[in-house]
Amino acid sequence: MVRALFGLFLLAHGLIHAGFVARAPAPAPGAPEWPFEMSRSWLITLVGLDAGVVRTIGAALVVATIVAFAGAGLAWIGFVVPSAWWPTLVIVGAASSVAVLTAFFHPWLVLGFAIDAVLIYLVAASGWSVGTSVAP
Repeated sequence: MVRALFGLFLLAHGLIHAGFVARAPAPAPGAPEWPFEMSRSWLITLVGLDAGVVRTIGAALVVATIVAFAGAGLAWIGFVVPSAWWPTLVIVGAASSVAVLTAFFHPWLVLGFAIDAVLIYLVAASGWSVGTSVAP
């Protein structure tokens, strides 16, 4: 059961990044701003890159994040994707996630950075593997 839940967590962490390419909800009075906004990037304002180029790069990173974390989740539960790919997929997913979260930073997204840091630690520093049941 824990194996399936962690696999679903990895999938969900990847899928939440789809908010960057989804249409933002209509603003409602008193509602907080949408945190997944690709037109609000320091790369556009500070560095002066073209907004279209930044959105294209952002969309590619979002796709890479979703695919990598979906693959990692499937590898973790041992379905379709070889279990041996799990560490690499987690590192790729976390790296692309950090790139997206950095490029389109919003304070609400700090939790995403924390999740990515813990996942990188679990894989790279502690050597957590698919055969580990609950914790490193």
